[in-house]
Amino acid sequence: MQFRTFDTEYVARLRAGDAGTSEHFASYFGELIQLKLRSRMLPREAVEDISQETFARVLSALRSEGGLRQADRLGAFVNSVCNFVLLEYYRAHPRNDTIETEDDVPLSSREPDALTNLLTQDEVRAVREILTKLPERDRRLLRGVFLKERDKDEICRELGVDREYLRVLVHRAKQTFKAVYVKRFRPPRTGSEG
Repeated sequence: MQFRTFDTEYVARLRAGDAGTSEHFASYFGELIQLKLRSRMLPREAVEDISQETFARVLSALRSEGGLRQADRLGAFVNSVCNFVLLEYYRAHPRNDTIETEDDVPLSSREPDALTNLLTQDEVRAVREILTKLPERDRRLLRGVFLKERDKDEICRELGVDREYLRVLVHRAKQTFKAVYVKRFRPPRTGSEG
């Protein structure tokens, strides 16, 4: 799956009900929402219901007067709406009813999960490439915290900082990574989009 950034034109076409844009939106976010919900071992019917309700609410919000103010936040908006609908589902259904009884996935499965399968070799190479473009401190910090999952207290001792300041440093490093990532993966603008 190729991750994508969204712009004002995309959201405008979505608001206007453009068929191609609506189809892309449903396909792109449908796949992400399905992954998110299946990882929670919900019944198939619940996954479909939550997905449809999420899409209905997002499209309704986009078409309302206030709408979405920042087009580049569309992904985060869809995710937060999905989280809200999922919470409503959990409130309405006891936790012990959420696990499917047929076709259960073994809990100790050695097969990679769907999220792991998404991380293709190209994406892994892209992340490594982006890391090489970061300042040394940010690169070491992100590798230690996220890739190697090192003990945070050990990292704090190495850097001579407390846990609170480590949080600040990680946040800054993530922002730097994101800026490089967005710059690298921003879709090229074509004459038909503008």
